[in-house]
Parts: sequence; C-alpha cells; structure tokens
Amino acid sequence: MDLSQDAVLALAPDEASIKAARGLMAPAKWPLLGVDEHAIWGECQGSGSKPYQVQVDRNGPAFKCSCPSRKFPCKHGLALLLLVAQQPCSNSTPPAWVTEWLDSRRQRAEKVTTSPQTPSSPDPTAQAKREAQREQRMQAGLQELQTWLCDQLRQGVAPLIGKTAPFLTLAQRMVDAQLPGVALRLRRLAEQQEQGAEAAQLLTEFGQLQLLLDGFQRLEQLPETVQQDIRATLGQGADREAVLAAADLCADDWLVLAVEHSEEDRLTARRVWLQGRQHQRMALLLDYAHSQRPFEQSYMAGACFQATLAFYPGNAYHRALLATGVQPPQVMFSQPQGSSLTEASWQHAQTLAQHPWHDQLPVICSGVVICWHQQHCWALAHDHQLPLLLTEQQGWQLLAASGGQAVTLFAQWQPSGWRALSAWQPALCWHQGG
Repeated sequence: MDLSQDAVLALAPDEASIKAARGLMAPAKWPLLGVDEHAIWGECQGSGSKPYQVQVDRNGPAFKCSCPSRKFPCKHGLALLLLVAQQPCSNSTPPAWVTEWLDSRRQRAEKVTTSPQTPSSPDPTAQAKREAQREQRMQAGLQELQTWLCDQLRQGVAPLIGKTAPFLTLAQRMVDAQLPGVALRLRRLAEQQEQGAEAAQLLTEFGQLQLLLDGFQRLEQLPETVQQDIRATLGQGADREAVLAAADLCADDWLVLAVEHSEEDRLTARRVWLQGRQHQRMALLLDYAHSQRPFEQSYMAGACFQATLAFYPGNAYHRALLATGVQPPQVMFSQPQGSSLTEASWQHAQTLAQHPWHDQLPVICSGVVICWHQQHCWALAHDHQLPLLLTEQQGWQLLAASGGQAVTLFAQWQPSGWRALSAWQPALCWHQGG
C-alpha cells in the first residue's frame, strides 16, 4: 500500500473530508497508534468519552471506523493514514479488535474464492407466481406513467417548471410498482427543476420516458439485447448469479478512472469507472452500503489492479461485477487510452443508437486542452469545442492542474452536457472528487 501523502489524499471522497482529516492530525488526539505488515490502526479521541476505533487493511486498502460517518473513508481513516505517512511508526502487535476484523475479512475472501456456492433450489411454482405478480405491478405502473405523461402534455408543461412535488410523488408510485429505474429518472427531473431547467429539457426527458414505454409494449418483438436494455433501464437488472453464469468475463489490469459517491434512498452509492490496460474495455463497478457499514474494498483514481470482471448483458452496458478477488493495487497515474474528440463523439452517437436510454455514457478523449471562457469550462481539440459541466471552482482547479497543456479527459455524457470526472497527463491525475 502506497503511504505517500498524495496517495492518501487521492482516497478522500471530497475536499471537506481532507480538511477535516488535517484537523485531526495532532498526536494528542491519538492515544493509540500502531502498524504492522497487514494493518494500520488507532484510537482517535472525539467529543465523547470513548475514542473512535479506526483501522485500515493494507491489502486493499479497506477501512473501518466506529464513528457514524457515511463517507468512505471517513475523516478519521484519512487522518490515520496521513499521520503514518508523516511520521512512520515501528511495527507493533495489533489489539484484538483489529485482528478480529482482519480475520473476518480474510474468512469472507476465502469463502468467495474457494467455497462453491450451493444455494437451495427455489420452488419453481412460487418463483413463477412472484414473477407474474411483479409483471402485473410493472404493467400497472407503466400504464399510470403513460396516463400521467399524456395529461401533462395535454395541459402543457409550463405548470411543472420549477416544481418538484409532482415528480417526487410519481417517483414513489413507481417504486411501489417495482420500477426503480423509472423512479430514479423522475427524481432526476425533480433535481433539474430545482436547478432551473427549462421546458425544452423537460420535454426531452418526457420523450425518453415515452420511448421506454413504447419499447416495453413491443418487448417481445425486439432483439434480446434490446430487451435486456429496456428491463435494465426499468430497474429489472440481472442478479449476480445470472451475470456470473453468462460467462462474459474479462481478465485484465484495470486502471481506476474515477470514483463517485452519492446518496440514494438512505444508501451510499459508489461508482468506480475502470479501463482495462490490455483489452481497452471500460467497466463500471456499482456498489451500495448502509450508513453504518463501510465498503469492503477501497479504490483511488490512478491505481491499477488485477482482477477478472463479469459484465452485465445488453448493448454497450458497462456495469460489471468482480468475479475474482482484487490483487493489491499499484499507484501508476499512467494515462488511459483515449480517442480524438471527433472519434469519441462518433462512438457516443453509435452507442446511443443501440441504447437510447443510456444517459451517462463514458468517453475518453486524448489531446484535449482545457480553457475557461464566458463563465464556462471548455474542452478544445482540433477546432472542436465541448462545454463541460463543472462548477466554477472545479473548472479553475482543472485548468490549473492541466497548466495549459493537453490532457486525456475522462467524462460522462449526459443529456445536459459532458461532465468531466478526471483528467490525465504523464505522472498527473486530476479527479473531480478531490
């Protein structure tokens, strides 16, 4: 595990966590601090009488802390690593609460890699009944969505501008109908209204929903891959066992392009974007964690690790699962393989033609120059320009990091524009999350 200050800071979920961690680096706040070849641990004195127990598995890294923070790693975990990076400690014997945690992680890893899963066979009759009931709820929910869309277009969308309640109410109805994918799109519409979205953007989103409804009505007439895309967009994705059984496996050295955290339905969602160094295939690891439970594995932009991934079915669907354990990552900060801005735009158009509901397409563009003009951040390449969705602070940070030189840019296409997630130069990685 790289314990340089830059490597530790790259693990931070945001700038606020870095600032808070620096405030905890006083040795007086750490009555216990220790390291060995497997772990780093400490006790950080907070406002309560009992100090927080902080521990890091160096073979990950993976974090655990007794504090109630929902960020991973939390400020205590970052402060612990920063302290050790600043003042290396001699090896010592870990306390019981550290060894118990390491043993439990090791046992889970061994169970995944060596023990074949033998789940009990489900009752086919009961399973068919559940599937039929779910299909009925989905049909009823989609019919309600169709009626709602027709009503809004008949009345005009002007009354919806700036309002969030209509979208949030319908989103909850879609959750009840087991259509979480539709509910997520409606919640995004509510967020867009809070941000001042105009009628044209709202109508574009309505068009996407109508296309989804039309596709579901003709589901049996469509190719298998398109059927899978539609069901995944509705929120009816394949389960883990089905993905692993499909055997769309790819073993590679995976470069971490970006790591994002967001809050979804009282859960912390983490999106880890990867690119295979040999096959150039892109992948998305999507994980969820409850507020009191940390993620098992930590990732940082610029790190590279060996693993085999199993990909979900569908057209240009990047989501994948870890089919094997992750080898200890190495911090490389080597640039990902990208294409020109023109080629990336063409690839994006082809992907949308295959999967029109894919609203967060990843793209990697090389030879891009970042500039700031008229209160917007732009990516320039070969007489082409692309507006980037960044705050003013993020835009200036990216401009300063690039130094006016060309970068390899990793971004997500969204209906409202391109959102820069990371930018790369030799031995340099700028990451939006910090």
